[in-house]
Amino acid sequence: MKIAISGAGIAGSTLAYWLHRYGHEPVLIERAPEPRSGGYIIDFWGHGFDVATMMGIVPGLRECGYDVREVRFVGRDGSRRGGFTTDVIRRMLEKRFVSLRRSDLAAVIYAAIDGKVETIFGDSIATIDEDVSGVHVGFDRSPGRNFDVVVGADGLHSCVRNLQFGPEEQFELYLGYKAAAFEICGYRPREELTYVSYAEPGRQVSRFSMRDDTTLFLFVYRDPESGSVPITDAGRKAVLRDAFHSAGWECRKILEAMDTAKEIYFDRVSQIRMPNWIKGRTALLGDAAACVSLLAGEGSGLAMAEAYVLAGELARASDNPVAGLARYQLAMMPLLENKQKTAARFASYFVPKTHFRITLRNRLTSLIDLPLMANLLLGRQMRDDFRLPHYAFG
Repeated sequence: MKIAISGAGIAGSTLAYWLHRYGHEPVLIERAPEPRSGGYIIDFWGHGFDVATMMGIVPGLRECGYDVREVRFVGRDGSRRGGFTTDVIRRMLEKRFVSLRRSDLAAVIYAAIDGKVETIFGDSIATIDEDVSGVHVGFDRSPGRNFDVVVGADGLHSCVRNLQFGPEEQFELYLGYKAAAFEICGYRPREELTYVSYAEPGRQVSRFSMRDDTTLFLFVYRDPESGSVPITDAGRKAVLRDAFHSAGWECRKILEAMDTAKEIYFDRVSQIRMPNWIKGRTALLGDAAACVSLLAGEGSGLAMAEAYVLAGELARASDNPVAGLARYQLAMMPLLENKQKTAARFASYFVPKTHFRITLRNRLTSLIDLPLMANLLLGRQMRDDFRLPHYAFG
């Protein structure tokens, strides 16, 4: 089958890998002129790690990733108020865990298909017209082409979802937060392999020291108005200054250093909740189908698991792709719905609303180094009653 995949990120590239391995002909369509860079640090484990293992890319992920040793919560004066080492988490996950840039995960996956799978950069799907024989896809720039299946793996603000299922506001559940991330060089202090966070009621800023004397910063703050996010870096910097100018710890220093940032990620913290990911020969995947939000901590791995199952079900379906799409949704939707519920509850823990909740969060995290407490506080989030299917193809 010929399969158009909108989005050459984590979900789309993973799907292309497995489809190509099973003998199909995927084509990636990416709006950006080249593979995206930057973004925030993610913790990678679970079903996504299992898929990465089967793809043989774990060594590459470890090479560009970080063996984070501590998560530390600090007060206004920088003194430790809570946190935990990652040793107990590594034991729980049997060392199947790595922290890395989201864009680095995408780059390692894409490297596994580079030169094997056609990719159209700098273009986007504009129209989708289906008939009994297949789907005709029109592009913003390239000539139209015919495919057997179209997959929207194009993120929270999916153009395929908008074309086939309707406007984003029908499906977006705004969780009440905005988030921003950027990198700067030469920032001091540096605390190697330590994720440092400072919180005040309704807002939190974190930093992580990376290679090449670079530091990554992540801002998350409560905002009851979903609204539109600024589209320019200048606008994004202005919003962050307004939201954090009065915050303590190193916030003033970080905001001053922000002027040297080359690119700023900024978006609403939202979920996509849909009753159906399939319409005819079109399917949604990853954040386009069921974004769990960046506060869930597992969205990238879940996207890889979804892609693996979608490719396997299409291969199993042979000449009946619609049946394969239906089986993919049936297999994955219950898991994603459960993850979304957990992530929505976790949001208030990530950015506590009051000083009391901050203090409680900090004290509870200090107990995670105890295996029994780690299992009580994190065990449910780290384990799922779900097994990846085995597909005997390729």
